[in-house]
Amino acid sequence: MSKRRDLETQIHSLNEIREIMNAMKNLSLMEVHRLTRFLDTQARVVAGIEAAAADFLLFHPELLPGEQASRNVHLLVGSERGFCGDFNEALVRALEDHIRSNQSVTLVVIGGKLAAKLVDDPRVAAFLDGPSIVEEVDAVLMKLMETLTALNAPSHAGGPLRLTVFHHDAAGESVKVSDLRPFQKPEPEQVRFAHAPLLYLQPEVFLTGLAEQYLLAALHALLYGSLMAENQRRMQHMDSAVRRLERTSAELWQKRNILRQEEITEEIEVIMLSVQALE
Repeated sequence: MSKRRDLETQIHSLNEIREIMNAMKNLSLMEVHRLTRFLDTQARVVAGIEAAAADFLLFHPELLPGEQASRNVHLLVGSERGFCGDFNEALVRALEDHIRSNQSVTLVVIGGKLAAKLVDDPRVAAFLDGPSIVEEVDAVLMKLMETLTALNAPSHAGGPLRLTVFHHDAAGESVKVSDLRPFQKPEPEQVRFAHAPLLYLQPEVFLTGLAEQYLLAALHALLYGSLMAENQRRMQHMDSAVRRLERTSAELWQKRNILRQEEITEEIEVIMLSVQALE
């Protein structure tokens, strides 16, 4: 009987764990639905800024900066929480594949779980907490902008920053590498207007402000996409774990039933022996 009691206790524990995992999976599902709306809106914002920049640069291509020495800053967008498979490990692999052995880079790491894997890396200039829910994205973005502003201060030698982002997005399984160079020179066939846009600002001031807005919007979209991919991975991970728990629980329940049948058989044998003894 003690073996059967042990199995029943183990089955009860597995069922409790399964309920917790199902709750985590459902929370991730809710977050994915919410992020879908945010991502659609943010994609339209980024597309609108890119269209405005293309129209502007058709008439002011001379304002685009030329090739110059720059400092490479690699931003890695990892997860703040676990239970999302190799989400963070894939980012580290993509980084090492991308960086040449003789290339000097500065790393900015987002996400506590990813930070734990790079805590001793001398290339890391800053560790930032990552978002766990969509409402935390804005706070993370503000801290990120403060960090990038500090790295771009005149006291840092090496020229302006060149920001490369390693991140997951909701559309695919592999890590994406996005080089955030705001605007490129438009092609002549993109001309849609005969006259330059009328501005209340000097063209240089307008382009600087537009580039800042684009960087904010693009990073917003990347953070939303990464958080969505993280939750999708967590849903897959939880679903797989729940199925394994269900299989294990079913196997233990079958063993428990066999033990119970053996106990019943033994009880019947004892009763029959007792009856025979009374006769």
